Amino acid sequence: MPDIRISQKAASFTESVIRDMTRLAIQHGAINLAQGFPDFACPQELKDAAKAAIDADINQYAITWGAQGFREAIAQKFERTYGTAVDPNRQICVTCGSTEAMIAAQLAIVDPGDEVIVFEPFYENYGPDAILSGATPRYVTLHEPDWSIDDAELAAAFNDRTRGIIINTPNNPTGKVFTRDELTRIADLCQKWGVVAFTDEIYEHMTYEGHEHIPLITLPGMEDRTVLINAMSKTYSVTGWRVGWTIASPQLTDGIRKVHDFLTVGAAAPLQEAGRVAMSLPDAYYDGLDQEYLERRDLMLGILDGAGFKTYKPYGAYYIMTDISGFGWEDDVTAARRLTSEIGVACVPGSSFYSRPELGRDKLRFSFCKKLETLRAAGERLAKLGAR
Repeated sequence: MPDIRISQKAASFTESVIRDMTRLAIQHGAINLAQGFPDFACPQELKDAAKAAIDADINQYAITWGAQGFREAIAQKFERTYGTAVDPNRQICVTCGSTEAMIAAQLAIVDPGDEVIVFEPFYENYGPDAILSGATPRYVTLHEPDWSIDDAELAAAFNDRTRGIIINTPNNPTGKVFTRDELTRIADLCQKWGVVAFTDEIYEHMTYEGHEHIPLITLPGMEDRTVLINAMSKTYSVTGWRVGWTIASPQLTDGIRKVHDFLTVGAAAPLQEAGRVAMSLPDAYYDGLDQEYLERRDLMLGILDGAGFKTYKPYGAYYIMTDISGFGWEDDVTAARRLTSEIGVACVPGSSFYSRPELGRDKLRFSFCKKLETLRAAGERLAKLGAR
């Protein structure tokens, strides 16, 4: 009887390091600064809307690519925020989170044998998404301390096989916010080589110290070759709801909708109703969100600096990358596991964000999407490092 085996694609993947660190945190009772989910409540209006939708028996399938009212609300918010009109009937596909949005978009646009450019350090799903689509990921490094792009390195990554480029701004794990100049240079290369940009913009409302989030799709020439990916998860503190969406040209959206239909059929109907309420929140909500996260960022930077870490200040998202070379630990994986089991604070090994693990062996990522008291408690534990 022949052996039963999993696919070569699946065999090439490791388990999510981020989720593994969460399990380790639970095992040791550690404060979880590894996985990026808040430990505070989402807006009450969203909870009320979700409960009301369930009570109103909105419990069956919505239209597979998203309930009409929710798509209209997404389009209205995007135009209100960025001044660019979006057709809710032809340019939006609602998905089960941004994770599904990314894989659905790549499966719809990328063919086996194509290449997809990925900036590193990266969110760990991007490489596997390209591989699941049959493509080969081609990595371009962001260089610390400011996570800059080497223009020559980026230009060299484009060729006749390049079909896509993944851009995450504001960026996880670095906190980099891509500038208009950087996005313009990327746009020029995309247009030169006929490349589609997949832009993960889930941290759009978390930018600090005057840095501005600019959707690539709003730049001239990128309207028809950008798939904007977003979700409710981070902005509205509902990471477990799994409601996301894509915004793209009608042609690209048509392909994404077909793939999405066969992947998941549709996102949760009552939560889409709550999404309509989320999209209508006033500007004051986003201003308050930004200020609250800035306070958390500054608190966490002080904690990490005081504990002996070298920190890279983030200007977006809610993560801090650190350099641990001064501690003398064997490597980042050893450090992350010891911090979790011995100090009681979980983080993520830096090597999990790189195609070449050696580039991240002296780095750890901490999230600060927690209550201030949670961060202070983590600070008390991390202070033990200085006493050793």
